[in-house]
Amino acid sequence: MTPSPTVLANPHTERMRRADALTVIYPHLAGDDVIVVTIMGAVAVELFALGHRPSFFYLEHAMGLASSMGLGIALSLPRARVVVIDGDGSLLMNLGTLSTLARYRPANLTHVVFDNESLLSVGGFPTATSTGTDLAGIATASGVPSVVRADTLDVFSGAFATALASDDLTTIVAKVAAIGPTSFAMDLPLLENRFQFWRQCRKLAARAAMDGP
Repeated sequence: MTPSPTVLANPHTERMRRADALTVIYPHLAGDDVIVVTIMGAVAVELFALGHRPSFFYLEHAMGLASSMGLGIALSLPRARVVVIDGDGSLLMNLGTLSTLARYRPANLTHVVFDNESLLSVGGFPTATSTGTDLAGIATASGVPSVVRADTLDVFSGAFATALASDDLTTIVAKVAAIGPTSFAMDLPLLENRFQFWRQCRKLAARAAMDGP
């Protein structure tokens, strides 16, 4: 029998805002050994607004592929903590990524999915989660070892801290309001972000080589 995802939700609670959820976990994301890959649009803008770091990569113009990129980084830098910040629209575009994540099961990867039931960054069209698609259930059925549903800030913050401290792949599906920033502009050229991030990954790889097995 396929196990059910952990349910940490209160259906009577007003949905949290993604920006507030990012604010709560930002201190964890800003650690020296943490690498963050986000999807395009609202998530990238809201994280950038909290304070950019060279370990943050905003995957603009590649919708759906943040989890694939995060998986590759997690496997190549097993001593770093890798956090992928995804969305329901992006994950639905690359749904097979869940079975690939489960197959390789990187212990250092935490996969956060902000589900606002909307393609907010490209017009606000509803996604399949608005009509019943259960991303947490799909993640569990795909074999992801730890799957959590959360819809309050306290629950989300606790689940994220637990996932970072654990030694296993975790997917957290957080229900959030379909509210985004007023502007999607970021004062960071794409190439500059790329080179900063590349240098940071090389630094972490060199540090791991110096520390030895």
